[in-house]
Amino acid sequence: MVFCGDVEPVKPDVRELEDMRGVLFDKSAKSPNELYYMYRDVCMKEDRGLIREYNLRYDITVIPPEMLGREFVKTLGHYHPEISGTGLTYPEVYEVLNGKAHYLLQRVEKERVLDAVLIAASEGDKVVVPPNYGHITINPFDTPLVMSNWVCPGFSSIYEPIWEKKGGAYFETDEINNFVPNRNYGKIPGLRKVGAVDVEEFGLVKNTPMYTSFLSNPERFRFLTHPGDYEEIFKKVLED
Repeated sequence: MVFCGDVEPVKPDVRELEDMRGVLFDKSAKSPNELYYMYRDVCMKEDRGLIREYNLRYDITVIPPEMLGREFVKTLGHYHPEISGTGLTYPEVYEVLNGKAHYLLQRVEKERVLDAVLIAASEGDKVVVPPNYGHITINPFDTPLVMSNWVCPGFSSIYEPIWEKKGGAYFETDEINNFVPNRNYGKIPGLRKVGAVDVEEFGLVKNTPMYTSFLSNPERFRFLTHPGDYEEIFKKVLED
């Protein structure tokens, strides 16, 4: 990725095949070593102060199309930690900048999957990951997926639960019934499929870049750092 103008250059973190092997449907899969690229803390120089004032970070991830054996390329997947004393984990929001994406969201309590949701998103769509959901991004298409996200930078993502179960609740493969349940979770609910929705209360509207939305009204993005104030809105984003 080439950064132009007043965007400060960022060196990506690279997720490699061996980083992912333990969470793949096909543990012996062969593919190019570099699977996807994470550019963290991207911004225009003049915007950095405002972004820090609101305790946020803007990232860009690039996922080229690839097959990992029979499974479509995906991110490793992770959860976020709880905000102390709230019972809620930090949320996140994604935007598809190029291509299309499938977002697998899962809510797990005491190692039991309570909800598994697949959100299909195309260019310009926004996808909110509500509190208490883990998430994995999948690129099952023939074009590079470029997506951005806003998130609070004050925590480390939690990968261990995904590693322990050797992947998410479902694997998306090229087989006829292409969503294969991960039996390491035991009994899991059926996969709910929903579309990406606008969330006007958060300033998230299709084809309006959410970087621009933040600059025009940063208060709308408080849901990322104070999710307890927006629980009723979060309930709507995953409705069938």
